[in-house]
Amino acid sequence: MNDARICLVTFGVEDVTRSVTFYEALGWQKARQSVESTAFMVGEAIVLALWQRGEMIADGGEGELPAGSGSAGLAVNFASEEAVVEAYDRAVAAGARAVKPPAKTFWGGFSGNFRDPDGHLWELAYNPFFKLDARGHLDLLNSGD
Repeated sequence: MNDARICLVTFGVEDVTRSVTFYEALGWQKARQSVESTAFMVGEAIVLALWQRGEMIADGGEGELPAGSGSAGLAVNFASEEAVVEAYDRAVAAGARAVKPPAKTFWGGFSGNFRDPDGHLWELAYNPFFKLDARGHLDLLNSGD
């Protein structure tokens, strides 16, 4: 097993139920292991944990945890520009705040950004220089061949 991996990403959220509804609209599935204050949303090869912000702050021991501080962002890569637009439109329809509509980028790709209901930043992108495998996972070790 390779230790250079991420199995779970956790967002501190204000309203777990609202966040579950939002992420289900984007295709994530709520796991049966979820509890009232923490939902585990299963995606492709990763789990997104939605933890009630107050409990996450108390557990972390560092004090304040600002909503959607912008200090981190998550990205999903797609196989085409059309797929980016479709996913972006679905996110906005589900309640995301549009940040940057999908458009051509200076580096030769195509991307757009939105914030989820708690302000977490997401980028949706098509990168012609990145290879996606059959399951849609980035294959950077074999990209550019």
